Amino acid sequence: MELYINGVSLLGAGLAGWAGSRAVLARENPLYEAAPPEPTASLLPPNEQRRSSESVRWALYVAQETLQQAETDVHEVASVFASSESETGILDRLCTALATPPRAISPTLFHHSVHNAVSGYWGIATGSPQSSTALACYDSSFCAGLLEAAAQAQLEERPVLLVAYDLPPPPPLYAARPFREGFAAALLMTRTPSSRTLARIGLVLSNDLTEGATNMDDPRLEALRSGNQAARSLPLLAAIARRHGTVVHLEYLEEQHLLIEIAPC
Repeated sequence: MELYINGVSLLGAGLAGWAGSRAVLARENPLYEAAPPEPTASLLPPNEQRRSSESVRWALYVAQETLQQAETDVHEVASVFASSESETGILDRLCTALATPPRAISPTLFHHSVHNAVSGYWGIATGSPQSSTALACYDSSFCAGLLEAAAQAQLEERPVLLVAYDLPPPPPLYAARPFREGFAAALLMTRTPSSRTLARIGLVLSNDLTEGATNMDDPRLEALRSGNQAARSLPLLAAIARRHGTVVHLEYLEEQHLLIEIAPC
C-alpha cells in the first residue's frame, strides 16, 4: 500500500508536539530532560474536560495538533485509536473501589473503563459522523493500527487519523506491564497527496527477520521506543522529520515485520 502523510504529532517527556520535537527526531537538537507533560483536551466542552481521563487528554492532544497541521476538515476524517492497555488507571481505581467497603462504583469511572473511551470522547469533541475504530494488539498495537488506518484510507478514499497512545499503569498493574514512560503519536493519512503532504509511505509485510527492527540513535529515545508500544512509531516519525528517503523495519508479529518505505514530499 502507498499512502501520504499530511499531518504528524507526538507527545512524551521532552517531546512537546511536532513543532517542538522535529529537531530532536532529526538529530538537530538533543532530547532534554523534562517531566511528563500534562496536556489538555481543549477540543472538549468544559464539563467533558473535567471528566476526561489522562489517556483521553494525551490522545486528543496529538489528534488535534495533527488535524490543525494538515488543515483538514475533521468531519471528513475517519479515525483509528490504537492502545495496548488504554485505561489502566481507571481499571486500578475500579478494582480498588470493589475491594473497599461499601464497594460503590462511580458511573463516570465505569464509562471510562471501556477500551474505546478515547474514541467516544473524540466523537463528543468533534461531532464527526465518520467511522471510528479502537483496537489493541499488545506490543504490535501501533503496527496493527497503522495497517488498519492505511487499509481504510485506500479502500474508502478518505483521510484517516491514526492515534496510538499508552501511559504507565499504576501499581500493582505496573509489574505486569512496565511502561517506562507515557507516549502518544498521531498521523493523518490519505490516498492522494495534498499541498500539506510531508511524506509518501509504502507498507509491506515481510517474514524475513534477518534484519532487526530499526532502532533510535539516541539512547533515551531508544529506551522509550522499546518501552512503550506507541513509541514503536518513533523510527517512522524520525524518518519523516529528517526528510530523506529510507526504509524502517517495525516489529509486528513474532515472525513478521512491517517494512515502511518513506520518501519526503
